[in-house]
Amino acid sequence: MKAIQDKYGVPQELASCHTAIVEGYVVEGHVPVDDIKKLLQTKPKIIGIAVPAMPIGTPGMEMGDEKEAYDVMSFDRENHFQIFNSYKGN
Repeated sequence: MKAIQDKYGVPQELASCHTAIVEGYVVEGHVPVDDIKKLLQTKPKIIGIAVPAMPIGTPGMEMGDEKEAYDVMSFDRENHFQIFNSYKGN
């Protein structure tokens, strides 16, 4: 995974367990599908979006009604990070 993440410019701080390339963008970790759709519709000038770690309640990490708060982060070639979307926990 590290070699793929390095190849596509995923910052170590945002690295997770899954890396996908979707229409030229990196999607790292358990990113909700609505955020991927927004990325593809808006086409911002970034490398990609990421959900670091594996927060409970993200796609693939469901545990009943339990949800942790987390941010979907965007990142660019200069390693600037920005919140792309935020989710509240319960």
